[in-house]
Amino acid sequence: MIEQKLKAAIRDIPDFPKPGILFKDITPILMDPKLCRDIVNEFIKRIDGTPVDAIVGIESRGFFFALLLAEQLNVPFIPARKPGKLPYKTVSYSYNLEYGSATIEMHTDAIKKGWNVLVHDDLLATGGTACAAAELVKMQGGNVSAFAFIVGLNFLNGEEQLKKYSKEIINLVNY
Repeated sequence: MIEQKLKAAIRDIPDFPKPGILFKDITPILMDPKLCRDIVNEFIKRIDGTPVDAIVGIESRGFFFALLLAEQLNVPFIPARKPGKLPYKTVSYSYNLEYGSATIEMHTDAIKKGWNVLVHDDLLATGGTACAAAELVKMQGGNVSAFAFIVGLNFLNGEEQLKKYSKEIINLVNY
């Protein structure tokens, strides 16, 4: 089962990025190509029947699997990045997260009006970053058809924030 494999691979880093935070480090997953394939296949299985015209990956750990998913589904990959990292005209959205505030941007020509977009990040905490990406999708006339995360931190109730964009929320492993 994918959940057991992920729990065995993900390591806890206490007090990162600041005291009191228990960081779920997914980088050990990247050392296991078979587990990476299993993750992509599990996401594809769980989104079966959900319309997906493009995948937004959130900087930076969201890029790892968003690009692999986009390639497997034969749809565009769209990066959502920190300010000043994208070279073309951008649209931006500022938001609060569990340990501060942030802004993310996307190219203004990345999403076509009416596209159904899957938003992917490595981890769902409070939902602030994923909601910001969803707002960027909406600002460009797209629809959020689903969210996909490797890790969900259920105790932070991030899913509640996302439900106003899509009821389709995938977490491969929950804590």
